[in-house]
Amino acid sequence: MLLLIDNYDSFTYNLFQYLSELGEDVEVVRNDKATIQELDDMRPERLVVSPGPSHPRNAGISIEAIQHFSGKIPVLGVCLGHQAIGEAFGGVVDHAGELKHGKTSMIEHDGKGVFKDLPNPFEAVRYHSLAVQPDAVPPGFEVSARSTESGVIMGMRHPEMPIEGVQFHPESILTRPGKDLLQNFLEMRA
Repeated sequence: MLLLIDNYDSFTYNLFQYLSELGEDVEVVRNDKATIQELDDMRPERLVVSPGPSHPRNAGISIEAIQHFSGKIPVLGVCLGHQAIGEAFGGVVDHAGELKHGKTSMIEHDGKGVFKDLPNPFEAVRYHSLAVQPDAVPPGFEVSARSTESGVIMGMRHPEMPIEGVQFHPESILTRPGKDLLQNFLEMRA
C-alpha cells in the first residue's frame, strides 16, 4: 500500500489517479487527520507527500511522517512535499525569487532515480513561490534537477536512502513525462 499524505491540495487526486493507474493501492490521509502511530499501523510500503498551500512547517504531519518513514520505505515529496523533505532534514525553504503558478519551465536533471530514462531537459508545470534554497540544501542531499532558466532547485535526493523530492508537478498533464517519473519512484526499494 502507498500512503499519500494530502496537504489540502487539488492536485492530490491527480497523484492518486496516476499512482492508481500504475497499479498501486493508494490510501489518502489528510495531513491533520492521523497520528504517526496511526500512519505506522497502516504499514505503508511507500510514502508520497502531496503539494499544498503555505510553508512546509504548516503542512500538518508531513515533516514528522517524512522523518519517521525515511530509511524504512521509499519517500517522494511533490512541490510542498519536496519542500517538507528539505525542512525535515535541515534545509532552508524560502522565497524562490520568482513566482510560478501554472507556468511551465524546462527542467534539466541528472538522469538518476526518479529521472531515469526521462528526456533531458523536459518541460514541467510549476505552482510555487517557495523553494529549497541552493545554499541550504539539507546535509547529505544532492540536487538532482534545476530549472534551466533560473537555476531554481527542481529536484533533490538522498544518495543512500530512497528519498526524492520534486518541486514541479509530475501529476499535471503539462508535465509529459510525469507518469514515467512516478513509475520510476514505484520501482525504488528501501
